[in-house]
Amino acid sequence: MYDFLVTTARGLDELLAGEIRQLCPHLSVKVKPGQVSFQGELADAYTLCLWSRLANRVLLLLAEGDCDSQEDLYRVAAGIQWSRHLNVEQTFAIDFVGTNNAINNSLFGALKIKDALVDHFNDLYEKRPSVDKLTPQIRIQGRLRRQHLGIYLDLSGQSLHLRHYRQRTGAAPLKEHMACAMLIRSGWAADMSKPLLDPMCGSGTVAIEAAMMAASVAPAANRREWGFTHWPGHQPELWQGIKIAAEKRRKTKVAPIFASDQDGKLLHQARENARRAGVASLITFTEADATKVMPAEGIEPGYLVSNPPYGERLGELTGLLPMFRTWGDHLKAAFTGWRVSLLTSNRDLLRQLKLVAAKEYQLFNGKLECQLVNYVLEQRNLEVRNDAPVANDFSNRLAKNVKRLKKWRNQANTNCYRVYDADLPEYNVAVDLYDDWVVVQEYAAPKDIPEAKAKRRLHDILIALPHVLGIHADHVVLKTRMQQKGASQYEKVAKKQVIKEVYENGAKLLVNLTDYLDTGLFLDHRTTRKMVQDSAKGKDVLNLFSYTGSVSVHAALGGARSVTTVDMSRTYLDWAKENFKLNNLKGPYEFIQADCLNWMPQQQANQFDLIFLDPPTFSNSKRMEGTWDVQRDHVKMLDAAVNCLRPGGQIYFSNNLRTFKLDEEAVAALGLKAQNISQATLPEDFARNPKIHHCWLLSYAG
Repeated sequence: MYDFLVTTARGLDELLAGEIRQLCPHLSVKVKPGQVSFQGELADAYTLCLWSRLANRVLLLLAEGDCDSQEDLYRVAAGIQWSRHLNVEQTFAIDFVGTNNAINNSLFGALKIKDALVDHFNDLYEKRPSVDKLTPQIRIQGRLRRQHLGIYLDLSGQSLHLRHYRQRTGAAPLKEHMACAMLIRSGWAADMSKPLLDPMCGSGTVAIEAAMMAASVAPAANRREWGFTHWPGHQPELWQGIKIAAEKRRKTKVAPIFASDQDGKLLHQARENARRAGVASLITFTEADATKVMPAEGIEPGYLVSNPPYGERLGELTGLLPMFRTWGDHLKAAFTGWRVSLLTSNRDLLRQLKLVAAKEYQLFNGKLECQLVNYVLEQRNLEVRNDAPVANDFSNRLAKNVKRLKKWRNQANTNCYRVYDADLPEYNVAVDLYDDWVVVQEYAAPKDIPEAKAKRRLHDILIALPHVLGIHADHVVLKTRMQQKGASQYEKVAKKQVIKEVYENGAKLLVNLTDYLDTGLFLDHRTTRKMVQDSAKGKDVLNLFSYTGSVSVHAALGGARSVTTVDMSRTYLDWAKENFKLNNLKGPYEFIQADCLNWMPQQQANQFDLIFLDPPTFSNSKRMEGTWDVQRDHVKMLDAAVNCLRPGGQIYFSNNLRTFKLDEEAVAALGLKAQNISQATLPEDFARNPKIHHCWLLSYAG
């Protein structure tokens, strides 16, 4: 008799114990979190290696004992007759799981076991086996829990959840043993005569595992190398007998199993995976949208088991929330009598289905805590609710803002503006409309608000926006705004290229709604740009730190004699040129790629009548010499700008550092007088945020 330990994922230990009792009814098992132990024969271990659909590893106990010190760890390991389990020519690796006060590093724990093993062979042969961390012939595992240490031979080798039929997977693959747990918890594994459907099959794991279960295919049938393959205690004849018996249990006919996905590439991978698993003929694959897929004609109600997207990336939520609503209505209409089991780490997403759960189970997909939620599509779950989203404080405030801004919006010459700016602290977002699109910028939630609560409030926001604003849910863009420094606000965050043409005060401008934290147009400077436009006629205008050149466009439309646009970024200068083309502007317009701070001192004096300065708060760009801090360096910048300004000229100077203080004495020493026009440049849609920017009009004194 041997002592064995079988490990599994958190939350599956009771299921694993039930599986072991079914595969080896004569065994008496003990269950602990994530593991099941028993005494048995080698045949039992072989059976579990081949047949367990839920286990990670099958371990054979070599030694155990108390471990209160490094010396204890070495002592327990040194008591093992290592030469009975590997020879000096073989390679080995040691894994170590767990820590305590004495052994607080798993790498150190593995090292002490290795020392004991090597010392054993050196004493016997003055020679030692070699370590191979990637493909060892023998794998050892130390497991430490509190003061108890167990040292095991890993009979499985690689984790048993690896079935070796998946060469390619989707972005967030479901582990094979987790798929089996879903099939068991759904009820289908106990009723495999019923049809099964996975309408979001991805790489096909749920359907393939179901086909293997229904056809009595051993989950490890495709595995060629085992942890026991090179073990001196291995009994090849016994192992071959168990494998031959397994082959005889295979079935060729099972109840219908269907798998579909709207991603054709993923579906091709799923078919290839099924072929490698030997069950392709048992699964019907179809390319289809889950919100439209129908049960096959003529089949009885069965089980729908799936692992839909969780919306772990914020940007996914904008499309997933309405999709789940649509899917819920479709399930009610098309799948009467079916049982539905869905795995998610985002329970709020499933609430959009408007279904009453029959049972929930906690599972772990890797380290991600998930819930498997079971539904029965019977009478109480078949009512389709066409109600509007439940009113909440956010939707009420948003509706009030839209109503309040209606008169202003009708008079404002623009189709892009802000409709909500963290009005309610618990709904900490900014919402900007760009014609029929909306950009939501989520600010970091206050520390006293739990993460789950903040996520639920974000869901409230995303659900309310299409309804209140009358836009399509697919036209909602979600971004997370943390504290930005310098050029970081301009860095790319996506590659979706949602480019939109908008207008304001006679100018047409291009915005990119998805790929950068900012869209290419600072809405809070709408009034400032209009001021530049109104004062630019017949003047030579210089736009420094120009970004996408929106101020330059307004100056040109205002009749400027010339416009010079300067920025360090080639990308944004090209964007500015596109804005000029969009407005059919041709003339003495110059675009210069340069560090503005170095460029200004090199220019001839008195070249420009009007200068616009909106520098970043901070920058440490590699293309700059040193760093830039607007509070520290603004006087030096203005000194350089004055050199470029003609007598009678003006400078618009703006920045968005909330704590910024203009050095008025230093500005006066430059021969300038400063008029604070911050309030005058604040548009109506930013009225509740008076510190969104600071702005001064600077002109020669006297």
